[in-house]
Amino acid sequence: MKIEETRLKGCYIINPTVFFDERGYFFESFNQQKFSKLIGEEINFVQDNQSYSSRGVLRGLHYQRGEFAQAKLVQVLKGKVLDVVVDLRSNSETFGEHITVELTSENKKQLFIPRGFAHGFIVLSEEAEFFYKCDNFYNKNSEEGIRYDDPQLKINWKIGNMTLIVSEKDKILPNFKDARL
Repeated sequence: MKIEETRLKGCYIINPTVFFDERGYFFESFNQQKFSKLIGEEINFVQDNQSYSSRGVLRGLHYQRGEFAQAKLVQVLKGKVLDVVVDLRSNSETFGEHITVELTSENKKQLFIPRGFAHGFIVLSEEAEFFYKCDNFYNKNSEEGIRYDDPQLKINWKIGNMTLIVSEKDKILPNFKDARL
């Protein structure tokens, strides 16, 4: 397992060591001891989530506030997505900045997103299965979000002429400047 720090402090791309042979492949997708050593802190994941989406589905940008904030470890089990995280930590040098990472079932990359970030993704393949671990339980009352097409963030979702499928809830999220952080 190799780790790559992104320009957003505390946010890491994790590349597993994959072993291929005539039977297929094998890799360790998560090991608590190795993970904690790589990121330099102890994260206790308490909830796993999985979603299925088709091409053009855009989910996000979502986060939870306060004591219910969540760190996430995300990966794609099938297909390809463009994953996006936005730094919401007001004391961070990269506050309001974002990164994008292409996660696929082929590259098997994972993205660790610490607490204090908004997260979203768009499906670039015909279908995708998305899996993630959270270090805090979901709490509806602390759920927040930011519009995916926020003019201040200027996120390039790499959609070209793709027809977007966005939930009604995500369509009415506030812009970054109006979000409750």
